[in-house]
Formats: sequence, C-alpha cells, structure tokens
Amino acid sequence: MSHVRMSMRAIAYDELAVGERYEGSARTLTQTDLSLACMLSGDWHPIHADVEFCRAAGMPGPMFQGPYGILLAMGMATQLPVFADPVVGATGVAEWRYRRPLRVGDTVHVRATINGKRMTSDGQRAIVDRRFELLGPDGELFQEGYGGTMLRLASRGEQP
Repeated sequence: MSHVRMSMRAIAYDELAVGERYEGSARTLTQTDLSLACMLSGDWHPIHADVEFCRAAGMPGPMFQGPYGILLAMGMATQLPVFADPVVGATGVAEWRYRRPLRVGDTVHVRATINGKRMTSDGQRAIVDRRFELLGPDGELFQEGYGGTMLRLASRGEQP
C-alpha cells in the first residue's frame, strides 16, 4: 500500500520503495508563464495567444501548449523525492497523456509515485522510474505520464 511522503530529507536509492508517493507544493499559472511558453517554443497559434479567437471558438481563453505540462511536471518534481545519490540525468518520458487543458489561473501541483527501480549493468548507477500526475487543487488530473531518472550510486564506491 502506498502512502504520501512530504519529507524533504534526502532519500538513498536503497530506501526508495515502489509505490511510495510524494506530493509537491502548488503554483498558479500566469499570463507570463503562457507568454514565455509561446516565446520559447515559437508556437503562437491563436489557441495559445489570442483571447478573441478562443472566445469566438467557444473556449474560455487561451490554453498552454500540451508539452508545457511535461516541462512543468518534471520541473516541479525535481525534489520528489530528494535523492541522496547524485542525479546523472533523465532517461526519457513515456506514455504522456493530456487529460484537460492548462490555462492561465489554474493552480497545479505534482504527485510523483515510485513506479520501479533497477541497477544498471555496471552496478554504479541506478534508474528510478516515476509516474507523474499534474493535478489541480481538487485532485482533477491535467496530465500524467512516466519518466526515468538515472542516479550515480556514491555509496557503491564512485564519489560525486
């Protein structure tokens, strides 16, 4: 049975338990966030940048580009959990789903669940697979998917 951990104590690879969940703090998306997403991606489609276009199409307003939720979730989950072993990098994102649009004014937080863990063949590194859920205040699901993180296991002889 999984439970939610809120601790910011660094957790070693050996302490990680499959099924354990970690909840992050919330943030409210702003017009500045949307403008930066458009600028960084170069995606200025009217569905993201034109209030009148959205109203004429029957939408309440512009929405963020879908991949912005991946960036947001991964960034917000950086400390979920705080790994005691040094992070080498991400190993990929899989099965990402957009469940509802993200809009200016939405408040979201991330839940990260340890989905799996395994050692690499050299025994010096490990992969931690997590399920990410980008959630609203009432638990409504905006986006979800899986991502992997590679750790260097300092406790196994290789120092950071």
